[in-house]
Order: sequence, then structure tokens, then C-alpha cells
Amino acid sequence: MSSGPNIKSHIEIVTPAPSGSLHGNRITALRWQDFLAKLGYTVVVTESWSGDDAAMLVALHAYRSHSSIMAFHERYPSRPIALVLTGTDLYRDIADHVEVLHSMEVADQLIVLQSSALDSIPAHLRHKARVIYQSVRVDVPDQVPSADFQVTVIGHLRDEKDPFCIARSLPLLPFNSKISVLHLGMAMNEQMERTAKVYSETLERYQWIGELSHADTLKMLSQSRLMVISSRMEGGAHVVSEAIALGVPVIASDIPGNRGLLGDDYLGYYPVGNEAALASLLSHAETMPDFYSALKNQIDIRRDLVSPEREMQSIQELMVELLKD
Repeated sequence: MSSGPNIKSHIEIVTPAPSGSLHGNRITALRWQDFLAKLGYTVVVTESWSGDDAAMLVALHAYRSHSSIMAFHERYPSRPIALVLTGTDLYRDIADHVEVLHSMEVADQLIVLQSSALDSIPAHLRHKARVIYQSVRVDVPDQVPSADFQVTVIGHLRDEKDPFCIARSLPLLPFNSKISVLHLGMAMNEQMERTAKVYSETLERYQWIGELSHADTLKMLSQSRLMVISSRMEGGAHVVSEAIALGVPVIASDIPGNRGLLGDDYLGYYPVGNEAALASLLSHAETMPDFYSALKNQIDIRRDLVSPEREMQSIQELMVELLKD
């Protein structure tokens, strides 16, 4: 690796996810802060640009950080901006909000979190895009899964996540299935909370836990036989990287954000919103050891993708390139 920068190099990371939250954007920002500090930079994380002097701005979210990007660029037009694009940027907001494209055009580098996202970047901007896979350092001890077939769903309850596809699938399982579902994540509105509580009360196999600490979430994931990610859109979900790091097979909605992390040949995809197909995959994983082993092998061979050493090297290469002057 190249040698680190001067300790006085100051970088500000902007993320709309508030301090203390477990939103993926906040977790990404804090992980980058940690890596950059190890590389010798001084780093602050804010929700919008503070106005302070900085050698470089790293912005998460093209749409929601647009005002910070433009303000920094206006004040320091020759200083670099790295923009980390989210799933909502690429798969929803770019079509409806000119700010997304404007942010992408102003940024010096576009960062995506999985390879399929490159296809969603406009052709004239693709030359300044690169993939930096999110890493996970796993410190939880190896767990012995319980006798039943525990399935975990992790993610805040909001429409983009199609959070209740898992609940809709459970009545379609064979009556003798031992699958039980733990659903982790904060309800983002009252309707979501009511729905989660109704499913918890009426489905014997389903329990909504709410939001846990990151450490407790990882521990629960490590004890699971499977993780389900049912999202309608994702930039590259950190929980998928965590499942890969822990060696937990994933059943995933068939969207670019999941394919870019799990690979086009992954066996665990189902059509978005199709609870019958989800139920079928869950049943296969529970009752067909060869299928479950194949999923686990496909997860295990992708562990190097999510290693902290790999992500840190990618971030260092980005810094050396953008701060070369």
C-alpha cells in the first residue's frame, strides 16, 4: 500500500442518517471514519456539511446530501467530492429528482456498494464510478443454531423493504415445518407498527422484535439458519455483507442490489413480492440438505469480498487518487 497522508488532512463525511441510528448509511459513514482515521486522516461525520474547512467531502446519498455537496463545491470548487450512491438514489430518485444527477455530475468520484449498480449510472458518468464493497469484522463467537429452523429478517419496516413478504409466506409453508421468523428493525410509521404487531399476534411462526443494538443484531443473525432480504430496492445492503461474513445463507429478492453482492448464479433468489416463491425457497432450504449446502457454499466463497482489509485498501486507493495534489 502507499504511505498514508499528512495527519492534518481533514475530511468531512456527510450522511443524512442521524447520529445514534442504525440506518445503513450511518453505519457506512462510521466505518469509513474508522478506516480513514487508521490511514492518518482527521475525520468528522455530520448530517449536513458543517461549513468547516476540509480537504475533501465524502457524501452519502446524492439526493438528500445535495445541498451539502453544492455548498462545499461552491466554497471549494477545486477540492474533491466523493459521492456514495444509495439504492434509492439509483433505483428510484434519479428518475424523479434532478438533484441526484446534479450531485453525480459535480462529484469527482461515484462510489457504489455492489457491481450491478454500475449499470444504473448514466453512461456519461460511468468513467468516474467504482465499486467499494462494504466490509464486516465479525467478533461474535460461533453459535450453535437452535433445534428449530430460525430465519432472521433485518431491516427497518418501510415500503422499500417489502417487510411483510416473509409474514405473507409463512401460512404457505407445510404444516410440519419448524421454521420460525425473528423480524428485527424499527417500524418507520404507525401503520407498519400495527401490521407487525398483528402478524406477531396471529402467526405462530413470526415474531417482530423491533430495533436491537448492532452487536445484538449480529449475534441473532449468527444463530440463524437463514437470513431473508425482501427489499424492492437496495444499493447494496450491509446486512447481506454481514450474512456473508458470518456464513449465513441468504434468501433474497431478485433485484440488482442483491445480485451485485451475491452473484448472478446465486441459487437463493425469488421474484420481488412473490410470497409463494419465497415460501418454496424457505421450504427447500429447510428440507433439502443439498440445496442448503449449495447456498452455504456460495455464501462462503464470497467472504473475501467483505473483508475489512479489502475495503480499507479500496478506500486508501480512492484517497490517494483524489488527494494526489
